[in-house]
Amino acid sequence: MCFHGGKRRVFNRLGGDSTAPTDSSKNQKVCYHWRAGKCNRYPCRFLHGELPDPSTAAAATANGSGSLKRFSDDSGFSGPVAKRGPNYKNKNTWVRSKTDQKVCTDWMQGQCTHGDGCKFLHSWSLGEGFALLNHLDGHQEFMTGICWPGSDTVYSGSRDGAVRAWNSSSGECVGVANVGGEVGCMFSEGPWVFVGIPDAVKAWNTQTNSDLSLSGPVGQVYALATSDDLLLAGSQDGTILAWKFNAFITNNNFEAVPSLKGHTRAVVSLVVSLAAGAQNRVYSGSVDHSIKVWSLDTLQCLQTLTEHTDVVMSLLCWEQFLLSCSLDQTIKVWIGTNDGGVEVTHTRSEEHGLLVLRGMHDMESKPVLLCVCNDNSVRLYDLPSFSERGKIFAKQDIRAIAVGPDRSGLFFTGDGTGFKVCKWAEAEAEAEAEAIATSS
Repeated sequence: MCFHGGKRRVFNRLGGDSTAPTDSSKNQKVCYHWRAGKCNRYPCRFLHGELPDPSTAAAATANGSGSLKRFSDDSGFSGPVAKRGPNYKNKNTWVRSKTDQKVCTDWMQGQCTHGDGCKFLHSWSLGEGFALLNHLDGHQEFMTGICWPGSDTVYSGSRDGAVRAWNSSSGECVGVANVGGEVGCMFSEGPWVFVGIPDAVKAWNTQTNSDLSLSGPVGQVYALATSDDLLLAGSQDGTILAWKFNAFITNNNFEAVPSLKGHTRAVVSLVVSLAAGAQNRVYSGSVDHSIKVWSLDTLQCLQTLTEHTDVVMSLLCWEQFLLSCSLDQTIKVWIGTNDGGVEVTHTRSEEHGLLVLRGMHDMESKPVLLCVCNDNSVRLYDLPSFSERGKIFAKQDIRAIAVGPDRSGLFFTGDGTGFKVCKWAEAEAEAEAEAIATSS
């Protein structure tokens, strides 16, 4: 893929040290326009409430790419994380009562006239222990993929046919590549970034800056996954194509192997389970409402799961469990049986259809499930209890979510306006803030 900025080829790591944080004294004034219910700035440098909204604390000016210029420190996509203990109950626009869990749609458009009297939430997030650090924009349509292949660059893809490269230290857009069609999905393995487009998979090596196009898919490629030596692509005609490759050898040798066939409609989700001492498996979810279980060794179908009643949008392997979500408004948790099969052990119902599942650990090593709903929101749940940790809102559909490297605490949510950068708070900061709140 040829990344360009302006009229020249760009793929060097642009951006330097982050600029210094803005003077906090300037952020202690309440926004005059917000009080009148007319502020349309996002982010606004003044307060929208009694305490600063973390989503506005890292505000920066826009650069030529349409992205925000800088984050407020040098830790890479980092910024001021909310230092609030679990019992923190002070009034602010980020954490509100249980009755105010719906975001004000008029406020999103900068048109709410109720101000403090509005019964709905005036914030892009609800919850404790995490913060919205920044929002990067530049794509013209909603995002369908975000990946971070372990370098200093994050990549995002969109239905607008572009893949953008972002410097993870500065937040600047350092390159744009036109991949020749709508991006249906993205995935990274080692130095490789894979992009699913109509009738092909684009493969790009970030170390050698070489790229190639893998043909074979029929229609849009909606899902990608890799094992140790296999690349899998779920296509619009229900076929899962496969190529042998080695992620850490730079000879660009991808060898096509027999496809996985059995779904009757598009394959939109894929995940690989590599369990020590157990059979390695591939799980695929489809528009035909089914999940198929495949042997990674023989590429044969072992089982078909039909408990969902609508499109199986996303799959997640976590320890010994498989999690699935669907437009039927359920999350299902599956576990292996004694005879080698898979069965449902728990079903959680939601109010809306479900689009994407991702899992990560917070800064206290607690497992958290990130769940994208088709009401333009992300729900955050503790596992295994499914107790709610918070919500993140957007103006438009959220179709992409990704997590950063282990222990970074970072995660990203992509929608039609760009993507938000979020981070979990350090456990020490939480404890310190709780002690301060208790003593006061």
